[in-house]
Amino acid sequence: MSEPVAVRELGAAELDELAPRLLEIQHAAYAIEAALIGDDRIPPLHETEAGLRAAGLRWLVAERDGELAGALGFTVDDELLDLDRLVVAPEHARRGVGRALAGEALALAPRAVVATGRGNDPARGLYEGAGFVHEGDQEVLPGLWISRFRRPAGTPPHASTSG
Repeated sequence: MSEPVAVRELGAAELDELAPRLLEIQHAAYAIEAALIGDDRIPPLHETEAGLRAAGLRWLVAERDGELAGALGFTVDDELLDLDRLVVAPEHARRGVGRALAGEALALAPRAVVATGRGNDPARGLYEGAGFVHEGDQEVLPGLWISRFRRPAGTPPHASTSG
């Protein structure tokens, strides 16, 4: 059984302090997605520390045993949560970190949207298990496809994200 995960929102000063580790986790997580979808043109995979800080996102972080295990960058606008990026350190993957982050974020707004690489089956499963409905696929660059998902209002805040 996995150790418990503590999720909290970062303050601006903490983002500056944790940006190097967040970027390291982001690059590692998106490298795994790139391998899954067969394409390394995912913009966050190549983002710099300055770009991460300038993205204008709020951040939730997940910690396990005092170690940063994952993070979720998001925005909330007009009661719509946009999950911009969900990243988990490879050594913590498939151990409930992504579910914990998603569950906390989904409590922030009645509706939510997210996009992921079309071939990223683990992410698709996480989002579908949390009540997201596949809306369609979009070719964002020649040969690079993403799947868009929407979570309708009325879905319980933590539906299917525990465990």
